[in-house]
Amino acid sequence: MPLVDPELLKILACPACKKPLEEREPEKLLACRACSKAYPVEDGIPILLVDRARPL
Repeated sequence: MPLVDPELLKILACPACKKPLEEREPEKLLACRACSKAYPVEDGIPILLVDRARPL
């Protein structure tokens, strides 16, 4: 089961570098390969705040 709706994932972008995000389901994260940041997903809601991001 996806962490976030696939249609929503198509339009989400990394708030730091504006590149696409990808799901990392086991860790419950949305990851940005471009800037190596990972954003948590809590109860199906992506928390896209740079200060909440962690390094990949």
